[in-house]
Amino acid sequence: MLRLAIVDDEEIVCKRLSQTLAREGFEVEAFMMARSFLERMVQQPFDIVFLDMRLPDLDGLEVLSRIKSLRQETEVIIVTGHGTVETAIDAIRNGAYHYITKPVNLNEIRLLAKQVQDRISMRLENIRLREALKGDSGLTSIIGNSPAIQNLFSMIRKVAPVDCNVLVQGGSGTGKALVARAIHQLSPKHDYPFVAFNCGGFTDELISSELFGHERGAFTGATATKVGLLEAAAGGTVFLDEIGEMPLPMQVKLLHVIQERQIRRVGGTTPIDLNIRVIAATNKDLKHEVEHGNFREDLYFRLNVVSISLPHLAERREDIPLLIRHFMEKYSLAFHKQVTGIHPQAMQILANYSYPGNVRELENIIERAVALTEGEEIHARDLPGDLQQLEFDTMEGDGLPTLEEMERRYIIKVLEKTGYNKGMTAQILDIPRTTLWRKLKQYGVE
Repeated sequence: MLRLAIVDDEEIVCKRLSQTLAREGFEVEAFMMARSFLERMVQQPFDIVFLDMRLPDLDGLEVLSRIKSLRQETEVIIVTGHGTVETAIDAIRNGAYHYITKPVNLNEIRLLAKQVQDRISMRLENIRLREALKGDSGLTSIIGNSPAIQNLFSMIRKVAPVDCNVLVQGGSGTGKALVARAIHQLSPKHDYPFVAFNCGGFTDELISSELFGHERGAFTGATATKVGLLEAAAGGTVFLDEIGEMPLPMQVKLLHVIQERQIRRVGGTTPIDLNIRVIAATNKDLKHEVEHGNFREDLYFRLNVVSISLPHLAERREDIPLLIRHFMEKYSLAFHKQVTGIHPQAMQILANYSYPGNVRELENIIERAVALTEGEEIHARDLPGDLQQLEFDTMEGDGLPTLEEMERRYIIKVLEKTGYNKGMTAQILDIPRTTLWRKLKQYGVE
């Protein structure tokens, strides 16, 4: 049960809000003086605070500052009169979640409290997941709580301690490199190097030089001896990404290395023993590539001792909110911004999108949105244009509706989301309440 405080010098406001929010399942305490509230906040912190801007003993902005210094994660909703809306907006900039104007509307209060409750639940779920994974340090970079991800964690834990080759298969952007690193971190080789190499787009000569190294004078320009990546990974793990792109002649050389556990540098004659684990990854169907002569069957079986298949993001949609929160935190820190929320309309668009680029595409979308948003909340307007269009494409209806019909549908949709709160609906639509009233009358919306 979340602890909720009401701080307002009007007794009737304290009473009405206390009764309303207690019925919603919150543990509620009311205060008419700021100092008595702050004393209680020190003793037993609150999760949510409805804070009046005008109090007899302290200014609302000062109270907000003290709340945030005592407990940064406490969510504060400002209660203000019409004459102090500008002050309330200043409070939003200083960490408040939202503001409402007097006289208070109980439906609006319920809706806001539920939104904050969901926001806190999401944050606590993130913390719980991180704590649960603390013992599995290699898994902390893989975000998710869906059955598909839990099965993936289970497979990684099973295969990590066993010194065998692993083939990781999945679409672009599903996190194949993260899985490879997790296996290495949870393996007995975790104190030794993890070396990654992308096999796509290189010639045989360049791949040989990078993987095997070369002796001085082995070819024109080889002015010094170079240690290859396979040799540099001694005792550790070699991750060969996009293994399906490796040229056939190079596949023969790699097969020999895996079988013999030895390499020779380009231009060298002395064999060098290897103690490495090979993890390969591909977004191709290697079995299909073998059947069509594009990949050696013997190398396929050498690499595919254990196979791990990664789910597409569209197959684990319940992880999307967690990933969004993770990337919001990451890029807020990177861009020195405080983007802590996401508008329900933007969240709905992101939840319904198909993500052909998987997690990497979602990360790029959130990075862009954090960079573009002018406030502390991501809105639909901060998303790429094709995603904004998705909101209209997914609306029900036959054929192409008129602009008036689209407007009518959208107004009804926002009304439903706000619990038919006209004040909040007008605020979201960014139109005066009188305009909303005229449109409701025009469209025959009761």
